Formats: sequence, structure tokens, C-alpha cells
Amino acid sequence: MNQQQQTYIDGAWTACRGETDTPVTDSYTGQVFASWRTNSPADVDLAVHAARRALDKWSGLPPETRIDHVRKVVLALRERADELTQSISREVGMPRKLAARIQVGAPIAAWEAYAEIARSIEWEQRQGHSLVQQLPVGVVACITPWNYPLHQITSKVAPALLAGCTVVLKPSELAPSSAFVLAQAIDQAGLPPGVFNLVHGAGADVGEALVRHPGVDMVSFTGSTRAGRHVAALASADVKRVALELGGKSAALVMPGADLAPAVKATLASCFLNSGQTCSATTRLLVPRESLERVAQLARDGVAAYVMGDPADPTTRLGPLISQAQRQKVLQMIDHALQQGAERWSPELPVPPQGFYVPPTVLGRVTPSMDIAREEVFGPVLVVIGYGDIDEAVAIANDTDYGLAATVWGATPAQALEVARRLRAGQVDVNGAPFNPAAPFGGFNKSGLGRENGRYGFEEFLEPRAVQMPASYFETTS
Repeated sequence: MNQQQQTYIDGAWTACRGETDTPVTDSYTGQVFASWRTNSPADVDLAVHAARRALDKWSGLPPETRIDHVRKVVLALRERADELTQSISREVGMPRKLAARIQVGAPIAAWEAYAEIARSIEWEQRQGHSLVQQLPVGVVACITPWNYPLHQITSKVAPALLAGCTVVLKPSELAPSSAFVLAQAIDQAGLPPGVFNLVHGAGADVGEALVRHPGVDMVSFTGSTRAGRHVAALASADVKRVALELGGKSAALVMPGADLAPAVKATLASCFLNSGQTCSATTRLLVPRESLERVAQLARDGVAAYVMGDPADPTTRLGPLISQAQRQKVLQMIDHALQQGAERWSPELPVPPQGFYVPPTVLGRVTPSMDIAREEVFGPVLVVIGYGDIDEAVAIANDTDYGLAATVWGATPAQALEVARRLRAGQVDVNGAPFNPAAPFGGFNKSGLGRENGRYGFEEFLEPRAVQMPASYFETTS
């Protein structure tokens, strides 16, 4: 069993001064396969001070030098791709074949993409008689979740470093392995001491100490809406900049005349990806009432393809949830929905004898007021809601505390786009268009503040400064 007693602070592997070890459980076998010593608030203080000391020198480097450092990190991550795939699959439960592409390949490619974005940033430009400069925000606390661990780390740490910020990262204690592998890659790449620091522990103590620390200038957090609200309240005491990527209850709206078969197939794929442990998953399927019977049959046929089994088996399409507690929560939500009048439309598939599995579930005859239609489940559960006309469909789609993502299916892309314009969601897919990692990712309402991905995510870590110059300056430099 891997027993990690150290963390990475100020360019060195340092003994953790916490008093407890947190176990990491294999979501398929249910066995503990690693343990990680937690950090203490004193360790957090060391990490933040290290980041503060390194800030001026790191931010003062030419952008090309920071880009060169990050490219070395990319090379070191590629060397560790197999290790990352195996550990994330064991922690989170995503089938290894998918994890290699989604959980590891995509984030490594994103590090490379952010380096290219840094090359295109106009770090200083003239605006009338002013010079507008793009400066790093400062020391950034990055707090990340367990469901896409390396992806969420990447979307914060990579642009922050390239922007000239220094970082203290606290990953989820449920899936910390990829953060420690990243620290090894950063150490191998030779980033200056203090530029990247890693602390480990629960959000209630280590995370809170990090958010409260007066040496932190910005907090970038991904997690539940409840936790995000608490983080924002703590950060507001020092008027820290806050970026929040929170929950979702995203709708797939199928318009009259749209092709039902691809719409249902794609919605199932979105809902069941990573066993439903995806904040932007489309978990509400809105269809014309006259199409409900046809949708029920398509859903039953589609669910049969989601084979459950060992995540290491290449034929497995649906893995376990991350923990027994998460499994119990999802099963209870399904039972409650059935008690409220929902119907189970999915077949009873055999569940593996081990692992934290919830079978792929489709619930029909759901009304918008049911809890299952309003609360984030974070499991492989799709609800189907019927509507009368398109105005009612749009109203149902927008009737949510969240606003992270949505999908519209129409007879033509142009028709679907007209409906997409009416949805209150941060990103809307039309007729099955694929995810775009360069487009902004984030939501409205209680889905968060700010945006990640691409240039939009990069700019979250920049602070524009205006320097007013006398006219004579531009006359002598033109």
C-alpha cells in the first residue's frame, strides 16, 4: 500500500505535520490502496509564505520563460500518463479505457494549450494615452474536487502559473493521487521553489485555513454549491477574488420534429459519463408529451449498452461511484423519486458483486417539482419530463437553481439555436455538437462565478492595470 507522509512545499518534499492519515479507497474492490498524511494549518502557512516569496521573481520572468517551464511539466506528465490513468480510475471509478483519454489525455493536452494561449496574450497595449498592462492576480489558492481530479487541477494551476501567479493547491482528499504526481512532474521540470505548493487534507480544516489566509489573493474553487457559498463567505472577509465552479442540473431539450434516437442516445452518454459524477451532465431530458412512449423505449434500449464491471476491463462502460456513502445517497434519491410518483423506465441490469455501483437509471413521468428534477444527484440517473409547447419547455429548463449547461435538439441547427438563445446556461450544445475545451466553461445562478477553459479561464488570473502616460512618451516611442 502506498503511504505518503510528505507533501511539496517551497520546492522540496516536506514531512506533513498533521496528525491523521486519510485513506484512499479503490472504488471497485472497496479496499484501501493508499493513505496520505494530512497537513496542519502550520503547513498551510508555510506553503502560502513560500508562494508569496516566489511571486515577484516568477511574475517578473518573461512570459516565454514561464512557457518553457510549463512545457517541461507537460513532458513530465506524459511520462507518467499510465500511472495517472490507473490511479484516477481506481479512485473515481471511471473505466480505465475512458480515463486514459478523458481524465489524463485531455488535461495533459490542456497544459499544452494554455502555453499557446500565454503566447497570444497582449501583456501590454496602448489605450489612448494609457498603457493597459496584464498583471498576475498574485498568490492563488486552488481547491479542487474528486470527480475529474487532474482536469480540475489543470484548469486552475496551468493558467495561473502561466499568468505569473504562484499557487497553493489543495486537491480532494478522496482522490489526491494525481496532485502528487503533478508535484513530481513540477519538481522534475525544475520550477523555482515556492511557485507551486501542495497541501493535503479535508476542506473543513486545511481548505478553510487556506481560504482564510491573509497571504492568499485569490481562491479558485470547484465543488458543491453549499461548499462554494461557504468559501465565498470566508474569502469576502479579505475581499479576495473568487472563482467558483459549482453544481448543475442541466437540461437536454428536444424540440418537436427533432430526431429522437440520437437525442436520447447522446443524453444517456452525457448523463452516465463517469457514472454520472459530472457537474455538467445533462440529467433532465425534456421531450414533447406525445413522444414519451417512444422515448421510454429508446431509453430502455440505450441503457442496456452500459455494461458494468471491472474498470480495468476494456468492455466496461459504466464504473462504480467513488464511495459507499455516495452510492447510498444516490439510491435513496431514486427511492424517494419513485415514492413521489416517478416510474422506472430502465431495465434491471445485473450489478457486480463488488464495487460502489448504481445501475444506469432512467426515471419517467417526472414532474418539474419533484426533488429528483431539482437536486443534483451525482450518479447515473436521468429524469424524463414531458412538456406541451416550446415555451413551457424553456420555462422548465430555466426553472432551476443552477445554470451550468444545456443541450437543444431541433429539426435543424438554426431552429435549435433560436431556443438555445433563451436558455440561462453557461454553455449550450446544439444537436450533439462536441465539447470545446477552448470555449468558456462556467454557469449562471448557483452554478458559480467566473469561467474556466481557454483564454477565458486564463484571464481569470490576470488583473488589468492602467498606466496613464504623457503624450510626449508616445511621441518619443512611436
